Amino acid sequence: MYKAGALALKVSGKSDLSEFKKFTLNDRELIQKYIDIFKPLSCEYNFANLYAWQDTCKMSWTLYQERLLVYDGISGYAFMPLGEDFYPHELVILSLNLKNAGMSPNFSLVSLNYLKRFPEIEDHYIVKEEPDSAEYIYNTNSLDNLTGVKLHKKRNLISQFKRFYPDFEIHLLKGKYRQKALMLARNLMDRHKEHSATLDHEFYAMEKTFDHFDELGLEGLVINVREKIVAFCVFSELCHSTYDIQFEKADTDFKGAAQVINQEAAKYLKDKCQYLNREQDLGIKGLRRAKMSYVPEKLITPYSLIYNPADLQDPNW
Repeated sequence: MYKAGALALKVSGKSDLSEFKKFTLNDRELIQKYIDIFKPLSCEYNFANLYAWQDTCKMSWTLYQERLLVYDGISGYAFMPLGEDFYPHELVILSLNLKNAGMSPNFSLVSLNYLKRFPEIEDHYIVKEEPDSAEYIYNTNSLDNLTGVKLHKKRNLISQFKRFYPDFEIHLLKGKYRQKALMLARNLMDRHKEHSATLDHEFYAMEKTFDHFDELGLEGLVINVREKIVAFCVFSELCHSTYDIQFEKADTDFKGAAQVINQEAAKYLKDKCQYLNREQDLGIKGLRRAKMSYVPEKLITPYSLIYNPADLQDPNW
């Protein structure tokens, strides 16, 4: 376990809760140092995600006792502070400080390891499992090789695509391909009979991501068929062992394109990382089936801590 005071983060002084602020590109280096040292498993801590989604999720951040503290104004939860683990009584004090600042005293993205280390946390918080926020972790080599009976259908779809479109090309998501990829995303969104806030928010985050693609340290691939982009994906490093797949889109008119871009991303990244985090299914049944069909190596299910009002009777607990 690293001691927070030993971090070479060049943090001057202590931040308090009045200093919550928006994410800027200049914050990336500092936040990435926390990620590199404490190695969070959740894609929610990925800086590119924080930056791209901050407007729609009303996210802000501060440093609190040398931990990174992110607040999600839409959900009304603070992320579990990133840094040396707080003891339960320290977390209670933070909850009280948040409440006194007019914010929610609850926390999300709490790991099972934390709950096992501090079982007494249930004396002060209601612990809630969040299965709809589980993140799908895959072995990169497995997604590239697609061996085994369970992945037979994926291999068939890839073979069909290559047979129907033998002249397809794979390119890095650079230059002219970025604008074409955004056009594909927009066209796919417009095909939905009913516009949803979720799709609108995703496209807004995607546009913001593409506007600062290089500054956010992002990479990506596209599938090109006769000058038409039929699939693309965007990814970045989450920690040393894991890359996060932030966006992935495929034109359903091109059967097998989704499976090909998935495999090509794994092929491209297999020498860079052991795992791919393909994020959550958000409780959407079709998305859950699709993610499970790739046989994840593990699911990382987070927990929430709902502050127990009884503790408010004794702030000096």
